Amino acid sequence: MDKYRVTLTAEERADLEQMISCGKAAARKLAHARILLLADDSLGEQRSLEQIVAALGTSPRTVSRVRQQLVTEGLDIALCRRRQPPRPDKIKIKGDIEQRLVELACSDPPKGRCHWTLQLLADQLVALGLVDRVGLETVRLALKKTTSSPGSSAPGASRPRQTPSSSGAWKT
Repeated sequence: MDKYRVTLTAEERADLEQMISCGKAAARKLAHARILLLADDSLGEQRSLEQIVAALGTSPRTVSRVRQQLVTEGLDIALCRRRQPPRPDKIKIKGDIEQRLVELACSDPPKGRCHWTLQLLADQLVALGLVDRVGLETVRLALKKTTSSPGSSAPGASRPRQTPSSSGAWKT
């Protein structure tokens, strides 16, 4: 006997069947809709966890989780993917370290190099003792977040310029 019993209303069942027949939704959402339709006890057909897993090719944990989410949180939560919460403690480059990275990237490169690479910047941050270790992607994202560009105040490769008129008419 399952702890979380799925009982859909006629309207919910029709919406899920419409979603599956249309097929214009995310694969995860369609799989969850199929799980809910098979787990529905309102029509008198009670399918076991093993039957649903065998029919859909999902894991038992997924079926259990979708059932639980429907009963405890509602249909929308059971169908849609939950976003991961932001993790500000995982951000290594912020504040003073970010400012120091931008200064470093705008400075002259080391002797024998023509420009800074992400690897050089990451190694320099570790050598300066600003971070214990840092990946190239972390450095890239920190630099991408800033809008500093040595030749421009606006982000981007070049400024848009006004094109001259080819008609030869007087400018007004």
